[in-house]
Amino acid sequence: MNSPLFDFSVLQLALTALLFVWTGFVRSGLGFGGAALGLPLMLFINDQPLFWLPVIGAHLLFFSALTLRTRLDNVDWRYLKKSAIYITPPALIGVFGLITLPNQWMLIFIYSVSLFYALMWLLNLAISSRHGWSDKLLLGFGGYVAGASLTGAPLMVAVFMRNVSFSQLRNTLFVLWFSLVSLKMSTFAMFAIPLQLESALLLLPAAAIGHVIGLKAHESILKNDQQFKRLVGGFLVVISILGLLKVWL
Repeated sequence: MNSPLFDFSVLQLALTALLFVWTGFVRSGLGFGGAALGLPLMLFINDQPLFWLPVIGAHLLFFSALTLRTRLDNVDWRYLKKSAIYITPPALIGVFGLITLPNQWMLIFIYSVSLFYALMWLLNLAISSRHGWSDKLLLGFGGYVAGASLTGAPLMVAVFMRNVSFSQLRNTLFVLWFSLVSLKMSTFAMFAIPLQLESALLLLPAAAIGHVIGLKAHESILKNDQQFKRLVGGFLVVISILGLLKVWL
């Protein structure tokens, strides 16, 4: 096995494992946001998004399939098909940007998006949509951000929450993430970007621990959604500002 993880120090490996426990927990606990809350931290260990995103993508495919294996009959397929028209083209543009743009630009983009989410959560502000045109705008921009960095979930969730019943929301979102990540991973393979499957396999147990904890904590997190987001938002503000300073300085 020839994973870049073997070049990490013991401390880097330990921190990486903890971060994948965290992303697994967020993904299953909230139903979204694993990459948005994990990637900014991972970039302090290795500042190459093209290393982390295939690993996160492989895990998302695995756990989404695991979660959905008995729940595909409780998915809003109608709205998924309707929204795909606005999400897919920008997502493709975002993937091509990730592959072709300078790494420094992508770091600034990722930390800036993370800072926006962090401030929204810290200040207890919600991304919301009440009109058809704003739905399309959020879906399009969310698709672009997801294509570029896998962190577009909060933008698209704001639209899906208004158009999909609560009982179907989580499963519908998992199908959306599975579709977007499949598109991203296929594009990576087409352009010979390493899929980091060895690294994903090595980190799978850590993500699995977080996934199981998140499933058990799902109801509790939803009941304390505002407190959870404000706490995470405050921490993410600090991380995002430090990340931007690191890139600029």
